[in-house]
Amino acid sequence: MKKITSRDNATFEQLRLLAESSRERRKLGKTVLDGMHLVLAWFDRYGPPDLLAVSESGAQQAEISEFLSRRRQTDPYVLSDALFKEVSPVSTPTGILALISIPHQPAPAATAGSCVLLEAIQDAGNLGAILRSSAAAGIADIFLGPGCAQAWSPRVLRAAMGAHFLMRIHEHAALDRILDNHDGISVSTRLDAGATLFELDLTGPVAWVFGNEGGGLTADVAGRAAHAVKIPMPGQAESLNVAAAASICLFEEVRQKMARSA
Repeated sequence: MKKITSRDNATFEQLRLLAESSRERRKLGKTVLDGMHLVLAWFDRYGPPDLLAVSESGAQQAEISEFLSRRRQTDPYVLSDALFKEVSPVSTPTGILALISIPHQPAPAATAGSCVLLEAIQDAGNLGAILRSSAAAGIADIFLGPGCAQAWSPRVLRAAMGAHFLMRIHEHAALDRILDNHDGISVSTRLDAGATLFELDLTGPVAWVFGNEGGGLTADVAGRAAHAVKIPMPGQAESLNVAAAASICLFEEVRQKMARSA
């Protein structure tokens, strides 16, 4: 194991900047994974990361120690607990993190299967939850339009719990072009829509379109969706969180397709 004992160390400074700065992550095309779950998910999908780092106390944890002993070809950096806290992207460090190169996912010219399009989803927790639900529902492609939170930020990664490694994530996507070239129906949600989600035939490919937490979709993107539906809410709540609404929609599609194939 290689020890980092100074804040002047170049690797320490790189980790610190990547944990803190979205600009640095965009410039270098790299990000930081925090926690055993994400590190394992990366190894399972892509193999060894660019580097591993552990805290002195983390190296003594049974799970981390066993992981390192099984992967002796990966020589981690070891930092004091105080230094590790400075490079960890979370307030309560887990004791292990990985530096990775963000996978490049070329946007397809057209999409044939179901996909999810997001416009101006700004909250990292909401974005991560939508990614997690999408992966669980079998979605292969996610398109993030202008104004969305950075998909590969540590906070989104943590909320998505490994979903990033199960799908193709396309940032800075032209949502209008994706909708125009999708081989299926496109569906948005709106509180004042005439039809309900449960009336729509979702047994074919669906392009789901979800908008900003407060303002919803822009008129241009909303107008390109072939169908607008509402989620019936017999209770007193005025609306649903966008992540909750997306999950309901995605799993109604799953339900209909399972029922058709039964």
